[in-house]
Amino acid sequence: MSGHRPGAAESVRPAVVLGALGVVFGDIGTSPIYTFQTLFDPADPHPVPVTSDNVYGMVSLIFWSVMVIVTVTYVLLAMRADNNGEGGIMALITLLRRWTAPRGKRVAFGLAAVGIFGASLFFGDSMITPAISVLSAVEGLEVVRPGLHELVVPITAVIIVVLFLVQRHGTAVVGRMFGPVMVVWFAVIGLCGIGGITRHPQILRALSPTYALGYAAGHPATAFFALAAIVLAVTGAEALYADMGHFGRRAITRAWLWLVLPACALSYLGQGALILDDPANIRSPFFLLVPSWGRAGLVLLATAATVIASQAVITGAYSVASQAAQLGYLPRLRITHTSEHTIGQIYVPWINWMLMVSVLTLVFAFRSSSALAFAYGMADMGTITITTLLFFFVAHTRWNRPWWQLGLVAIPLLTVDLLFVAANLTKLVHGAWLPLLIGLTAFTVLITWQRGRRIVTAERLRHEGSLREFIESLHHDSSETTLVPGTAVFLNRGKETAPLALRANVEHNHVRHVYIVILSVETEPVPFVRHEDRVRVDYLGYSDDGISHISAHYGYMEAPDIPALLATVDTTALATADTAVPAEPIDFDQASFFLSKIDLRAGKKPTMPSWRKRLFIATSYVTADATEYFGLPYDRTVIMGARIEV
Repeated sequence: MSGHRPGAAESVRPAVVLGALGVVFGDIGTSPIYTFQTLFDPADPHPVPVTSDNVYGMVSLIFWSVMVIVTVTYVLLAMRADNNGEGGIMALITLLRRWTAPRGKRVAFGLAAVGIFGASLFFGDSMITPAISVLSAVEGLEVVRPGLHELVVPITAVIIVVLFLVQRHGTAVVGRMFGPVMVVWFAVIGLCGIGGITRHPQILRALSPTYALGYAAGHPATAFFALAAIVLAVTGAEALYADMGHFGRRAITRAWLWLVLPACALSYLGQGALILDDPANIRSPFFLLVPSWGRAGLVLLATAATVIASQAVITGAYSVASQAAQLGYLPRLRITHTSEHTIGQIYVPWINWMLMVSVLTLVFAFRSSSALAFAYGMADMGTITITTLLFFFVAHTRWNRPWWQLGLVAIPLLTVDLLFVAANLTKLVHGAWLPLLIGLTAFTVLITWQRGRRIVTAERLRHEGSLREFIESLHHDSSETTLVPGTAVFLNRGKETAPLALRANVEHNHVRHVYIVILSVETEPVPFVRHEDRVRVDYLGYSDDGISHISAHYGYMEAPDIPALLATVDTTALATADTAVPAEPIDFDQASFFLSKIDLRAGKKPTMPSWRKRLFIATSYVTADATEYFGLPYDRTVIMGARIEV
């Protein structure tokens, strides 16, 4: 089964490129605000001394780090590995599960676990990015008027609260404004960079890779510790890959190469030239590139750009959480689609409020972008390194590339990634522990839910019994069961077992409906499923008893709508019951829906440690209401319970 988002990967219309600018590049496009300042920050445990050689070396290291990690790793390589048009680390996980499972379950499980940890680190990034981005922009007020220092944190908090409050309205309308704002942003920072370069045109020599390599060879300790700040220049690189399904590889590539990369490079070069002109400018080189009369306007523009950067990473967190739930790593979450035209625009309330509380906590705890910068790079470099590793496994298994050939590219790229990771580990006690803690916590929740879900599924299989045997028993001994008119739809996990609600109806209520449809919803390891592959019907051995099984297939990027799906089913093939009750045409508009609700309890069996059992049960409380999740009518839905011990 496959499903490709129409037009996403192929279209390179200007409107698509503009949309990519507004959503994809907000994070990496606002990195020039704080990267250079953080490098030379005296508060850093390993500050870079402000000298001419160091300025040239840092500019060159920044530029070539961006070229290697963003342009080579993501644009040229990773974005070639798509799952039916969708990208991101979750897409790599599904590709690896599909291609490595036949070759060994341990390899598939190990790679999936590494990928899930990378996705877990993204949740840490989703918390830190809004905090550091908005803080860094509002801190520009201190350049305009130093007396406004005390207002930075309160203003940042207000902006963040408003940002999360408007999420429920969706980005369909606001999103159309993002692209033009980011075009203005990149044009402005590029022009400001050119203005700085005119003071010291010699800074352009830093574009040569010999400066980066020569500096790293001549000053290895300084260059190594500086990587913990240089990583800020590549934060948000994962967004290029994760949002590929919405805009397509070609549109994102063109936006990056034509506008984003040149604008960011000019800004870094201009800031370097400004510091060469006067080392005192290191206090805020980004905002000081602008004449005093234009700084207030740049602060407003930077605030808008950082809000857009925050918006992009927040919606990315919604997408990752939704895909994780579809793949069985999180419970079923309540998801709202906020656009009738764009499938990827979703709102996940539980994730939204969790992120808001986390971001506000970070703002009030760290109180400055420089303090948060120590924590920022760890999450991104962890995700980037894992993405690089998984990509080469995909290249080996999917495209049959020999390892020796891949190693010529993989070893240098992974070496660069691991150097960044090692440099960020030196900031462990200064804040780098935070994204690791968030990532480990999220990872524990994800794998615990997957493990607990398997245990519960096995217990359900034992309680429910074989569906085929249950159908046979109805055929051979139906004297104790009363037939009632109408159609009953029982949601079930598959067609191997009898739904608990159906078994309870027959064994305890001693009734069954004329027409019984057992419906299972299957999530395929593809983003979207084609219409012709959506529904499959099985009569379970008999075509004249009114009992049938329908399997509904959805991609992991889709939300199931059961009433809409049943409206597409050919009911004439199902309505063949030969019963004592006069058969009426199947009318799904009046059908009753039956759900089986499971009450979880921690048991004594050694299935998991007791703390993981408690975590699994606690996580189950965020499960979305099945009636709402599947779009079932409340007035025609019956819920029947059962208790299972984990």
